[in-house]
Amino acid sequence: MIKLGSLTYQQLKEKFRIKSPWDLIIIFVLNILITIPIFIIAHHNFITLDWAHHVDRVLLFLVILIAIQFILRAMRRVTLISVILYLIFLLFGTLSGKYNFKTVFEDYRSMMYTMSEDPYPQDIIITKLLPFPNKSKILDAVEYQNPKIRNFSIMAIDKHFKDVKGYHDYFTIIQSFAIFKEINSRWNYVSDPKGHDYIAKATESLQYLSGDCDDHSVFMAACIKSIGGTTRLIHTKGHIYPELLIGNKKDLEHINYAIKKVLFQTESKGKPINYHIDERGNIWLNLDYTAKYPGGPFMNEEILGALTLD
Repeated sequence: MIKLGSLTYQQLKEKFRIKSPWDLIIIFVLNILITIPIFIIAHHNFITLDWAHHVDRVLLFLVILIAIQFILRAMRRVTLISVILYLIFLLFGTLSGKYNFKTVFEDYRSMMYTMSEDPYPQDIIITKLLPFPNKSKILDAVEYQNPKIRNFSIMAIDKHFKDVKGYHDYFTIIQSFAIFKEINSRWNYVSDPKGHDYIAKATESLQYLSGDCDDHSVFMAACIKSIGGTTRLIHTKGHIYPELLIGNKKDLEHINYAIKKVLFQTESKGKPINYHIDERGNIWLNLDYTAKYPGGPFMNEEILGALTLD
């Protein structure tokens, strides 16, 4: 008989054993705690089948739940040790700033909200890129290094969403939304001279916050680029508008929740988040002057080209 101090192995095992029905209750609670983060990781890495009512994700959750349940039932004699190890793991993650209790909650909250309030994807499929109109003039007009553009951007950031908490990993995107809010709430549409395509420099548009769609796109792109964001301009048959790089599917879940439940609740109430997915799987939100919130509706014109300002 193996002894540990004055206790035999059998006596030690009995001390860690939890009697019924508490062992079943603890196993169920522990199963939920383990299943949720595993499901989040699987959700972000497994291919989405786009079944109705997210049945594929429901089945994925149930498979993980049942598998974990079998494992925990097989380990029921060391359930208490499993609970302690799990709590130590999350406590270590909390102290080290990595995956922790708060992260699990935020990931799960954003994922579940996105599953119930789907963003509206539109894939960009461009078989033949056309030359972007006035490309050199537009690039020259995006004066993101001009101090006046930088100062306007900082003013907007100081004015909007400065006190928003919980989005440290997305602070540049949140600041870009502040710039979007300031520009789109003040922008006055003014047409170009008849028969001429006038491209205003960002500093020109700054003076009166006025101009047509390409002037708005240039100014928006310059301001966001001045604070480290990544934008691109989309060219359609009769329109140009800016888009903001969000990231991947997991990033979209967090940003979708932020827009609809934190930053633009009134403007986006009951409306979908519209975005494009490029050939690399990157997600871009619409920032057109016609939109009242990031990801507002597109003008639904055929896309002829894209100019990324990275």
